[in-house]
Amino acid sequence: MTDRVTEYARLVVAGKSDYPVGKLHIAACRRHIEDLERQKTEGFPYYWDVEAADEILCFAETLTIAEGDEPKPVRLYGSQAFDLGCVFGWKKCSNGKRRFRRSYESMARQQGKTFRNGIKGTYISGFSGYRYGKLFCAATKKRQAKLAWEEMAKFIRIDPDLSELFKIKDYVAYIQSLETGCTIEALSREGGLDDGFRSIYCSVDEIHQHKDNKVYKALYNGTRKLPETLISMITTRGDNLNSFCKEMDDYAKKILRREATAEDFFVDIYCPDDGDDIKSEATWAKANPITCYDPEAWEVLRQDARTAFDMGGADLRDFITKSLNMWVRNADNQAFDPDAWKACASNRTIADIAASGRRRCTVGIDLSSGGDLTSIFLEFDAAGDEPIYLYSHSFIPAGRLQEHIETDVAPYDLWQEQGLLTATGSDTSFMTDYDYILGNLKELKERYSLEFSGIGIDPHNASALMQQLEEFGCPVVTIIQSARSLNDATVDSRNLVKSRLVEYDRRNELLTWSILNAAIVMNSFKEIKLDKKSGARTRRIDVGDAWIDAHALRLLSSTEERAAVTSTIDSALAEYLKTYGGINNR
Repeated sequence: MTDRVTEYARLVVAGKSDYPVGKLHIAACRRHIEDLERQKTEGFPYYWDVEAADEILCFAETLTIAEGDEPKPVRLYGSQAFDLGCVFGWKKCSNGKRRFRRSYESMARQQGKTFRNGIKGTYISGFSGYRYGKLFCAATKKRQAKLAWEEMAKFIRIDPDLSELFKIKDYVAYIQSLETGCTIEALSREGGLDDGFRSIYCSVDEIHQHKDNKVYKALYNGTRKLPETLISMITTRGDNLNSFCKEMDDYAKKILRREATAEDFFVDIYCPDDGDDIKSEATWAKANPITCYDPEAWEVLRQDARTAFDMGGADLRDFITKSLNMWVRNADNQAFDPDAWKACASNRTIADIAASGRRRCTVGIDLSSGGDLTSIFLEFDAAGDEPIYLYSHSFIPAGRLQEHIETDVAPYDLWQEQGLLTATGSDTSFMTDYDYILGNLKELKERYSLEFSGIGIDPHNASALMQQLEEFGCPVVTIIQSARSLNDATVDSRNLVKSRLVEYDRRNELLTWSILNAAIVMNSFKEIKLDKKSGARTRRIDVGDAWIDAHALRLLSSTEERAAVTSTIDSALAEYLKTYGGINNR
């Protein structure tokens, strides 16, 4: 029996593929080959079942493509055979069930992602041997969720044999296998998708459009007791670098690079490599493994590229994301580069910093009104070759916690468990407890023997706290929240991140969430400050604001110190000249 999957993988790894391929796809192929060499070992209890892989490929090529001028049989390209065969061919030694319970596949638009998920769903529902299972096509919106469902319906309707085995109800987006009792439904978040679904297969479409991971988690959490399942995520990359999709994409890359171990997770990403020329057709091929084989479609891609490069702006951004499957930064002027920020992460905690003798820091406080987040921020002085260290902690009234989990679509409860957020008061508390927050700051100072060089605070709601803050024995300065006042601190903090001159605890997800939520707003003098992204009312930036307050105070203190030194030197020079200035004129 021919092993089409392995043959294709070996060609790609050997550099003998029909068209240029990217390093991440090569890594997916290499993963398969390396797994073959260690199958059925103590550390790798899986095996490669060529017959199982061939079965799904043969099934796929019995199907008919209904769309177009006339029906035509499915013929799989090498990359399609690889992705399908891998998912179904790898088995567990313990029970013979499929190894992969999750998959993430990313490539440019019009490369057959949804088409392949339609093949998987039709096969699993009618021919996998599982009876009375539930299959779902899921997305944020019903229209998107129906795309994979419609692929399955088209396969069934065009084939007389399949038509006898399935019953289709268009009006409710429902398909039932008459032989197995399995059902296929289209679900969406807007239609009430929630926890509790036990699905043997789920097609999760275009996850770059998902605001968070709730659709994925609702479906995946319901599969834990199933001996075999497949949550198949498909997407083209987008422009939101602070999103569930970007997080999943980063994790998928770690799996391919062997930086993370997830043996139940199949990953394949078709995209250009870092440094590739986006105007080169060889670069385009890496994201378009199917278009490569269609001369007419390739010419359309070529024309689209010319238009995009001529027009620039939004049209070019659209081409880069949808046609080249590359991440690009949001058009809303993101304040901090996500990759640069994440490169500043470390495993060191505030305890480690204090233990090293670094105890001097400036404090920033961003106060809330009406029970939102209040955040405190410590910016530790740099020491030698060590960068500035950043620490933050946030507070929220306990009565607001669940409300913010729902409105902000953020895991405040998880952050509370991780010690990044403190819910103050009881479940009926809805106002900010400033006494508790200042008590926490005092306890933090005493625990680590910290030396506060100053406290910078947003003057809004600060008047009642000024006297209490003065008890810390350091200057307390109100930081006006205008672009003019915050410009220098904002510019400098961005440059520090770009230059990798700051450091923070990588486990502080609330800090990262806030920093990457921030956009830049500019006044008529081209002075800037942090602001929420357009239309993102619940994407909080409170921790970032607290950092800017702390950093603004640091810059202000540095300026005053320089002014004091300059004044001292000038006075000494004047006194010297007064005393000795006439000597040379005698």
